[in-house]
Amino acid sequence: MRFVEEVVVDEFLPTVRSMLAGELRERGLTQSEVAEALGISQSAVSKYAHGEVGRREEVLNDERIRELVERVADGLAEGDVSPVAALVEFEVLIRELEEGDLLAEFHEEAMPALAGAEYDFTVHDPESRLRERERTLASLRRGLRTLTNASGFAGLIPNVGSNLVECLPDAAGIEDVAAIPGRIFDVKGRATVPGEPEFGVSQHVAGVLLSARDAGADVRAAVDVRYDADLVDSLEAAGYECVEFDPEAPTDPVKAALSGCDLGETFVVYQSGGFGIEPVLYVLGPDAPTVAGVVRELL
Repeated sequence: MRFVEEVVVDEFLPTVRSMLAGELRERGLTQSEVAEALGISQSAVSKYAHGEVGRREEVLNDERIRELVERVADGLAEGDVSPVAALVEFEVLIRELEEGDLLAEFHEEAMPALAGAEYDFTVHDPESRLRERERTLASLRRGLRTLTNASGFAGLIPNVGSNLVECLPDAAGIEDVAAIPGRIFDVKGRATVPGEPEFGVSQHVAGVLLSARDAGADVRAAVDVRYDADLVDSLEAAGYECVEFDPEAPTDPVKAALSGCDLGETFVVYQSGGFGIEPVLYVLGPDAPTVAGVVRELL
C-alpha cells in the first residue's frame, strides 16, 4: 500500500526541486542562497545541479508546473514571494494534480488496484485565506520596490510619513490590510522602510482605504504622499479623478466625499489641511504596484 503523499515525495518533489534550483541559479543566486530559499542542504543543491537526482519527464514537460516554477523562482529571487507563499502555491498545485490528474496517474502506477477507482484528495482550498494573504503581501512588496527604487520619492513623503497598503479582497477591518510597520520616512533624502509588510499595522492609510471601499470604490490599495496643488493638477492632467475631502468633518470624511461618485479603477483623494492636520494626498487603486506606479509618474 502506497499513499499519494509517498508518491509526491518520491516522484514529484525531486523533479520540482531540481527545476527550482536550476531556475534560481540562473537568476544569480548562490548555492547557499538556493539552499536557504528551498529549505534543503547545499549538498542537495549540488546534486540537483549535477543531475544526480532522477527526474520524471512528465513533471518536466507539464506546462502548469513549468509556469509555476518560473513564477515562484522570479518571486523568490526578487524577494516578492516568501517561502511560505511558495509553499502554498505548490501545495495547491499538488492537490489539483492529485485529483484525477498527473499525480493520480503516478499513484495508479504505484497502486494498480486504484486504476478505475474514483477518489478525491481535495484537502487544500485554492482560494484559501493563507494563499490570499501571501499574494497580498507579495503584491505589496512589488509596489514597495517600485517606490523605493524611484528617484525622488523621498521628497514626496509627508512629515507624518508615507505608507503603502493593500487589503484582502473581502477586507472588513484593519486586520485585513497589509502595510509597512512604522511607515516610510525620509531619512537624509532616502526613503527608509523600517520592516517587512505585515497585516494590521496601519491605522491611518488603511482607514482611508477601507472608507473608500465602504463608499463603494472597488479598490484594494492606497499610498499617501504630501499634498501640493501642483501634484493635484498633474494627476488630473494625467486623467485621474481627484476628490477633496474635509479632514475635520464630523463623520467619515472620505466615505462622505466619495459616496455617489463614479470613480475609475485608480483615483485620488486629498485634504489640504486643517487645524493641526498636515495636508496629505492619497492614491487609491486595484493593487500596490498600480498606485506606486502612479506616484512614480509624478517624479
